[in-house]
Order: sequence, then C-alpha cells, then structure tokens
Amino acid sequence: MTRILLLQGHPDADSRHLCHALAASYAQGALSGGHEVRTVDVAALAFPLLRSQREWEQGALPEGLAEAQRLIGWAEHIVLFFPLWLGDMPAVLKGFLEQVARPGFAFKHEGQRTTFSRKGLTGRSARVVVTMGMPAVVYRWYFRAHSVKSLERNILGFVGIAPVKETLVGGVGELDPATAGQWLARLQALGIKAQ
Repeated sequence: MTRILLLQGHPDADSRHLCHALAASYAQGALSGGHEVRTVDVAALAFPLLRSQREWEQGALPEGLAEAQRLIGWAEHIVLFFPLWLGDMPAVLKGFLEQVARPGFAFKHEGQRTTFSRKGLTGRSARVVVTMGMPAVVYRWYFRAHSVKSLERNILGFVGIAPVKETLVGGVGELDPATAGQWLARLQALGIKAQ
C-alpha cells in the first residue's frame, strides 16, 4: 500500500476539465489497487502570493495551506495535474508550490546559509500529468518540455522528490471520446501501480 497525494493544479475551480477526469481515473485505479489517496484542489484554496524573500523565509504559512503541507509530508507518491498555460504551469499552482515549499519543511539549510541545502522531502516519488493544446511530441522535442523539466529539476528535485515521471497529454482540444477514454484508462492503470 502506498500513500498517494493528488495535487490538482487546474486553476478553474468552477468547472470540470480533462485534468479532473484524469485525476479521478488515477484515484479510482489507486483505490482499487489498495492504496491510500488524498486530494488537494489548489484552485479551491485561498492564499496570497509571496512577494519577498523575507516573507518566504520568515513569514507564516497561510492557515489555509497547513493541511495541504501536512498531506505533502504524509505522501509517499505525489501526482501533480495541470494544463499547460502560456508554456508553463498556471500561476495559482506556482504560487501554491512557493508557499508550501518553505525552508524548514521542504529543505533545511545546513550551518551557514548556502545554495545547497538538505532536502526535506526525500523518500517520495512523483508523476507530473500535463494537458496541452499542442501535440505532446512538439512540446517534448521542439520546446524540450522546458517548464516540466524546470518543475522536475528546480522544485521537486531540489526538495528531494525522486524519481519524477511525466505524462504529457497533447492535442486536448481535438481529443475524440475513444482517445480520451484511452488516456483515462492509462491513468487508471498508473494509479493501480502507484506510479
């Protein structure tokens, strides 16, 4: 049994999108595989954006994010879902990650403050599931999946989450029901295996 946290990063809390259906399929698979599943819907949370280094290092975590941060600590495997917006994750997801990945939780400085710190979230793996309008092969090869690679290296890897795998779902505006069903089945299969 694996403790799995699904981080829903779609910024629209009022409508259901492919990201939500993919997360539901993953959760269904994980539950049928005997795993424990918790979900955080980032768009449903209220929190301010960080505006200074001092605030990030010394400010208090917003009360509305305490449970989300606790669940990140609880999880053994984290699955992030988000649509590609302007070539990157939506701002609300980036703002959420900046808030919860604070010093003392996500990493700890050792002795003198240095660029390299002790990673606070080792022992966890992750999967990044990204939907996009362009074909995934174009994003992966022409754009070199730059924003996903940055997330994997500069945020998840920095705090010790590894390995990180990715699922890129392209051409979402043109998905027919059969192809959408194949993606839902893939995510369900990944959930069963907690991958």
